[in-house]
Amino acid sequence: MSEFSFWDRVKKKLGIYKEPKEVETAEAFELPDDPNLLIAVRNLKKHFLVAGGGLIFNRTPIFLKAVDGISFDVRKGETVGIVGESGCGKSTAARAILQLLKPTSGHVFFRTESGEFVDLVGLDKKELRDMRRQMQIVFQDPSASLNPRMTAFDIISEPLIIHNVASGDELKIRTIELMEKVGLMIHHAFRFPHEFSGGQKQRVGIARALALNPEFVILDEPVSALDVSVRAAVLMLLRDLQREFNLAYIFIAHDLSVIRMISDTVCVMYLGRLVEVGTVEEIFEDMRHPYTRALISAIPIPDPTVKPERIFLEGDPPSPVAPPPGCNFHPRCPIATSICTQEEPPRIQVSPTHFVECHHVTTK
Repeated sequence: MSEFSFWDRVKKKLGIYKEPKEVETAEAFELPDDPNLLIAVRNLKKHFLVAGGGLIFNRTPIFLKAVDGISFDVRKGETVGIVGESGCGKSTAARAILQLLKPTSGHVFFRTESGEFVDLVGLDKKELRDMRRQMQIVFQDPSASLNPRMTAFDIISEPLIIHNVASGDELKIRTIELMEKVGLMIHHAFRFPHEFSGGQKQRVGIARALALNPEFVILDEPVSALDVSVRAAVLMLLRDLQREFNLAYIFIAHDLSVIRMISDTVCVMYLGRLVEVGTVEEIFEDMRHPYTRALISAIPIPDPTVKPERIFLEGDPPSPVAPPPGCNFHPRCPIATSICTQEEPPRIQVSPTHFVECHHVTTK
């Protein structure tokens, strides 16, 4: 009799079977001894099967490597910005961190109220449900993320009802308090999403995310769909709420000026990998990766007497289905050499908070 179950044999045919392995704990990764460390993402990957792996023709499976081994930390009260071109894997990474998408491999260690780290990747549905009270997300398009048949009151109070946090008069009081926290009035409570402006819809989404008093919120391009005149108000609201509740944010954006304004730490993402991670000062004043330099050079300078030196990248990003060998960036890199086409770049530590994936980076 085969040692593999029926479904194991099916997975082996599809090319997606994984050998069982011992559960790796937080201690095995030697996480930083920092009492403020809230989340530690380690070698997180999310690959999608796009072709092949058939049971009949036994074709070689082809995977889209949306997220391909990212690692970074998030501390209490900190904002970690993730920036990169559209399609580089930012939103997929966010969903994989929250387990809205099951990661292919890797770990997301979250510090619980007891102070111990739990790997979210290894939790079952019931355990994840309990953890969701501490983790929330605000989506990019408020029109798509709000139920058009529910009023603002119903949308904001829904998490409180689902998790049995409040009912009756207490539910009404807490919901109204949440609305007031995000700048909405009582008379907005029974309006439907189509009766709100874009900025007001996003405020409803923010209030819903805060309903369960989370420690950690992912903001997936929360202002990109808003008018420029509304963006600053929403960003200031997010900053005020962070200070009041000591929230940790992962802020995803492609607008570098927004990232610079709100972030403490910045992660630069390219084709599923974090090519540079550092404090906001290190990324904007002492950038080391050639891709980061190209991004920063594209930021407009308001002083007309200063002529910026633009760095133009040739070609388009390679396909995540068939990434180039070696460094993913070498087909567009102005300083690429032969080693870049053959070997993956090492993760070089420039300072205690500054990391770069590049063959040609020095620590000086």
